[in-house]
Amino acid sequence: MNVKCTDNEFIEAWNQLKSASAVSKKLKIELRAVYFRRRALENKYKIRLIADHVSAADYYVRDHMSRMDVDIDDAVIFVGSDAHYWPNEISVAHQAFVKIIKKHKPNIVVMNGDAVDGSSISRYPKAAWATVKMPTVKEELETVADRLYEIEKVAGNAKLIFTLGNHDMRFESKLANLAPEYEGIAGFSLKDHFPRWLFCMSMMVNKNLMIKHRYNNGIHGVYNNTVKAGTSMVTGHLHRLQAIIFSDYNGTRWGIDTGTLAETDGDHMGYGEDNPKNHCSGFAVLTIRNGRLIQPEFCAVLDGIAYFRGQPV
Repeated sequence: MNVKCTDNEFIEAWNQLKSASAVSKKLKIELRAVYFRRRALENKYKIRLIADHVSAADYYVRDHMSRMDVDIDDAVIFVGSDAHYWPNEISVAHQAFVKIIKKHKPNIVVMNGDAVDGSSISRYPKAAWATVKMPTVKEELETVADRLYEIEKVAGNAKLIFTLGNHDMRFESKLANLAPEYEGIAGFSLKDHFPRWLFCMSMMVNKNLMIKHRYNNGIHGVYNNTVKAGTSMVTGHLHRLQAIIFSDYNGTRWGIDTGTLAETDGDHMGYGEDNPKNHCSGFAVLTIRNGRLIQPEFCAVLDGIAYFRGQPV
């Protein structure tokens, strides 16, 4: 990293070039370091260093535990969730996610929670300890970084959003309980490890589409989500990959479950005690036209093959 570059020099270069790759070349700073420093300076000076590209929309988030508001008229949004990335496991759904992002060039890619599993820092009993070695936190972070980098390489100018899930929050809650004095130090927040991604608790698109990790549970969860929220709502957490449509006097809206990017019988599922699981591996593709969500689409993994729009991926 170019340690001689001052904050003012970086900010001036960014405002002139409005591109991470261009700033990297001009200041001779590694690309990942550019993203990291951009976010650090935004937080430090309470400013916004905006990128200038065709798919740019208006994005605003106060901090990584807050709601992000997005206004965009027309867009394609890929939403994957519940990847529970483990070392040496690359799921069919993840591979399909990467392939279809590369082919269709979405405007926004959302990792909708639980990319991290946090098995070794879970408060739940390690039911599978006798047969499965739980990865360390270091191993998990390295694996998540590898999988997210595969997405980053094919995402082009897409905005990369990471909405926090309950498993992701194990990372910070564990550290907060053990060493609260270290709050605010780089590395103690999950977002510090993945600088290309904007972190938030939830993402509201055009004030009529909420994307967040979880809300209601149970077999009628996605139905209850949109009925109770009063807006279209996209969640993960339940691993089911489904959509319901709901209409009332206020119009028509959607409740969507984005399934899981993990294998439904992966090692992370050891806590399931070998019970049958009503889960489906895959992800959602959302299309926004004139500011509203139209018919959602899914890529689903069936018998080990990912299908999208009727064709194997």
